Amino acid sequence: MSLVSLENTITLAISVRDRHVSAEWYTAMLGFELVHHIDEAGWSEMKTKTAGVTLGLGEQAKPTPGNTVPVFGIGDIESARSSLEAAGVRFDGATQTIEGMVSTATFYDPDGNAMMFAQDLTVPA
Repeated sequence: MSLVSLENTITLAISVRDRHVSAEWYTAMLGFELVHHIDEAGWSEMKTKTAGVTLGLGEQAKPTPGNTVPVFGIGDIESARSSLEAAGVRFDGATQTIEGMVSTATFYDPDGNAMMFAQDLTVPA
């Protein structure tokens, strides 16, 4: 039995220089659909052709190619984080929240691979 209960969603987060240009590329080349641009967070999301899988575009001045971070949808981020921390899992700083939008927490597997939980705050709990 696992320590946390994941939802049936995953976002593959990648770093890009210009989210708007990248969104146009993924639309034209792969047929992805823009879900939204969240300019204040430097973040965009694209609906892929696979149910439950989203591509997240995180804007950075110098993106790191090949650095994909899986972002797992979670219903209760604080409970999940507490469970993993109690089991010795390392997190990267505090949980980040954009009120009314999302809460995220980055954590690492035993080999140092980054992963993230994301709790959607746009839907009632």
